[in-house]
Amino acid sequence: MAQSQLNGRKVAMLATDGFEQSELTEPKRLLEEAGAQVTVIAPGDRAEITGWNLKNWGDKVKVDQPLEKAHAEEFDALVLPGGVMNPDKLRQIPEAISFVQSFSSMKKPIAAICHGPWTLIDAGLVKGRKMTSWPSLKKDLENAGAQWVDEEVVADGQLITSRKPDDIPAFASAVIEVLAA
Repeated sequence: MAQSQLNGRKVAMLATDGFEQSELTEPKRLLEEAGAQVTVIAPGDRAEITGWNLKNWGDKVKVDQPLEKAHAEEFDALVLPGGVMNPDKLRQIPEAISFVQSFSSMKKPIAAICHGPWTLIDAGLVKGRKMTSWPSLKKDLENAGAQWVDEEVVADGQLITSRKPDDIPAFASAVIEVLAA
């Protein structure tokens, strides 16, 4: 893939403590390798957030911008990493829900992996959509009106969803494809 494929494209990654480490760091790396500028956004005035790596706390990741100063119009797409703690915290923060909804209202791509779709449920964006996620979210998504499927990556309109860390290459490729179009 050409380094310049996504030059000039800006991607927001919204996360907080407890994000699944590989689901933030790997898509970020792949998007940057494709030429995108990725901005890690987190609620509060924090210099860094801490990942969750399988069964233990993981590495810290630098926060580039506080959520309170982030505006969807400054970005071309939004990526929501999973992990259980991260989306469960984000879905309870009104500013996070508003930020996600702003991408939707501007018809910009929103990509969520693993438990990331929890935030999409609270943002009211899943009804009538074909989606995937970590299997334990199947009922949550169905109850919110989504059609859940067990596939590596699913693109339905502006939403791109994926199941788990093993799916990251396909997940990142789908985001890159949409941004390059």
